[in-house]
Order: sequence, then structure tokens, then C-alpha cells
Amino acid sequence: MTTEKQEYQPCDACGVSAEMGFMINENDDIADVQIFANGKTALESELANYLALAKEVNANFKVETTPIDETSTELTARIQFECSAEKLIFELKSRSLAK
Repeated sequence: MTTEKQEYQPCDACGVSAEMGFMINENDDIADVQIFANGKTALESELANYLALAKEVNANFKVETTPIDETSTELTARIQFECSAEKLIFELKSRSLAK
């Protein structure tokens, strides 16, 4: 078996070189989201943005979050979709929310 090294060429239209590939695995339907902000109100506000995006993908999602209080600076949410493809769509769309 031989391994060929591929050299990526820039796109003539935009001058960008990229490799994109995703594996969609069965039962891989949970997206983990980590949010960093100062205080409960800020964390809940950022979480609301992710949940609104999840609702756009499929309103039938489930969410679990770590407990937070007024001094919290981090929140972890696990968002479960009905299928792997919905999780993938959510993850691609949520890149615009990550700061």
C-alpha cells in the first residue's frame, strides 16, 4: 500500500485552498457547546443564541446544561438532535456565533 501526499492548489476564483470532510456516524447526534462569559446573565444570553440556532435546524432538540450561578464564567451545554445530519448542520452554522 502506498500513500500519496496531495498538494492542495489554491482556487482560481477566490485564491483559497481548503480541505473539507466530515464523517457522519450513526448515533452521533449530540453537539457539545462551551460558552465563556462573566456571570449568569451573560452566559444565559449566549446560550439563548445557540438554542435559537438549534431551533432553526430542528425544533425537536433536547438540551442539558451544567449548573451556573452569578459568579460562573463557563457553561457547557449538550444539545441532542434527532439525527447526525442535524447536529452537523448546527455545528457548521454555529461557527458564526463562536467568538
